[in-house]
Amino acid sequence: MELFLEIESLSASLFLKPSVSDDGVTVGKSTGNSISKMSSPATFALTDEDAAKMLYCETHNGGTNVNFQMKQYVFKSRADGSNIINIGKTWDKILLAARAIAAIENPADVVVVSGRAYAQRALLKFAAHTGATPIFGRFTPGTFTNQAQKNFKEPRLLVISDPRIDHQAVTEASYGNIPVISFVNTDSPMRFVDIGIPCNNKGSKSIGLLWWILAREVLLLRGKISRQTGFVLEDKVIMPDLYFYREEQEKVEQEEQAKEVFSSAAFENKMDVTQPSVEQKIALETAPITDWASSAWDNNDANDQTQQGQTPAPALGW
Repeated sequence: MELFLEIESLSASLFLKPSVSDDGVTVGKSTGNSISKMSSPATFALTDEDAAKMLYCETHNGGTNVNFQMKQYVFKSRADGSNIINIGKTWDKILLAARAIAAIENPADVVVVSGRAYAQRALLKFAAHTGATPIFGRFTPGTFTNQAQKNFKEPRLLVISDPRIDHQAVTEASYGNIPVISFVNTDSPMRFVDIGIPCNNKGSKSIGLLWWILAREVLLLRGKISRQTGFVLEDKVIMPDLYFYREEQEKVEQEEQAKEVFSSAAFENKMDVTQPSVEQKIALETAPITDWASSAWDNNDANDQTQQGQTPAPALGW
């Protein structure tokens, strides 16, 4: 209930009818904070449906710390110290990033990198839908700088999920003058980041939704989809949850399915694994024990010269 009340209050405050001051700055009537208002056509305006999705996925939840370069994207701070990101400015940056990606003639020249586990599914789906080159998991140092490396790449644009996690890719991109687009939080470092999309890049649903929106806007600018048809590719509707991290959920579902299959098959295909009892007879007869002290003395053994240390007679006839 608290989440819905917060969404309603944020929706009411973020979408207030703005007023223009004497110096031309757009400000809100009640808050006084700068509210982002695009001058682009209505086709690229932020819709209520997209805003509700972003609020529901907690895209607006920032961190407790604020980088000095991210202060302009903070809408306000809560009582607990956490900051709220202005989703209007998030939308503006998404459109700017989509235009930069769509401007690349060869989609394979766009490299997407993510070191976070819950962003790799969204990264792979984004690469499959837009034609970008994905690098997920550990980023091998020298991928952008060492030409002798097997996986050497020379991208024209780099898109990452977190500049702190993917710092190696950002550093190597700066050596090659490669533009960097990144999803950034309020406490993310902005060094070598050309286009920062302010958002909650630490939430699995939030980062999945933003990759989905970015892919949709890129395909829209390329002319492959339209606002009327929505995000539809090859007669298939691409939903946002397709980009969400589902590994833990899939593991639970697979375990439940395995338990059901095992329990149902245990009674249908019950096998008799018992073995017939075999009586093994053990031979208990042993050799009788004799007393060596009471045995008769053998004189031949006693008269043996070799046993008394005498030298035997030499052999003849050699």
